[in-house]
Amino acid sequence: MSPELKQRVQIFLVVLIIIAVARTGWILWQRHVSDEQENAKKQAANGPLNPDYYVTPKKLYPYDLKSAKQLTEQPVWVKEGYKYTYYPFNPATRRSDFKHDAGTLAPLEKLNIKEVVLDASPGSKDQRQVMAVFEKDGKTYAFPIGAEKGGDYKIYSDEMLFIEDPKELYKHWPADVWQAVDNHQVKPGMNELQADFAVGMGVPEASSDPETKTVNYPNGGKPLTVVYRNGKAAEVKPGTAS
Repeated sequence: MSPELKQRVQIFLVVLIIIAVARTGWILWQRHVSDEQENAKKQAANGPLNPDYYVTPKKLYPYDLKSAKQLTEQPVWVKEGYKYTYYPFNPATRRSDFKHDAGTLAPLEKLNIKEVVLDASPGSKDQRQVMAVFEKDGKTYAFPIGAEKGGDYKIYSDEMLFIEDPKELYKHWPADVWQAVDNHQVKPGMNELQADFAVGMGVPEASSDPETKTVNYPNGGKPLTVVYRNGKAAEVKPGTAS
């Protein structure tokens, strides 16, 4: 093969390679555009993602009495109202009166924990309660946030309490929603988390319809029943006292 023919063959091969690379790039780009368009269509069909999903409340991860005392360093807010019982607490004896409960913590009730103490556990000789002590209306109370047995602690305050202002965590909620929460009201259009913040813990009914959910709220003695459709409150009506 003459040098001239050899050079032409080489040029031809280079051109073929360039064409093949360009075609492959074009195919990949078309696929990328197609995927982007398909994802956009799906997102438009499903609606925008709920910004609540991006809220990540801070946690303290307490593992013993000393680390649990971090709760005294800032205000806390109750995550689920009407779920946790509190008791009269005697600062002199540092004991809770478990025989006479004083009530249940209200939805998003703001507390200033004064101290965290170990207390006797009713009905158990080898287990003690981890109690968070606070003041309310000039009186001292305490509620359990965990237990200790044989030096092993189980503390669940992170599941019970916010250590950041919920209004800052969920500042993307409209003002009228926060007004309803502050007034302990559930209004149509609110989602389940907003309703929980307003009237406390709820008990869902069994349902075979994934788009409809009925939840009964004790609501501190003023029961409510809320029917959610597609995640939003559609019906709010008085419930039945249990």
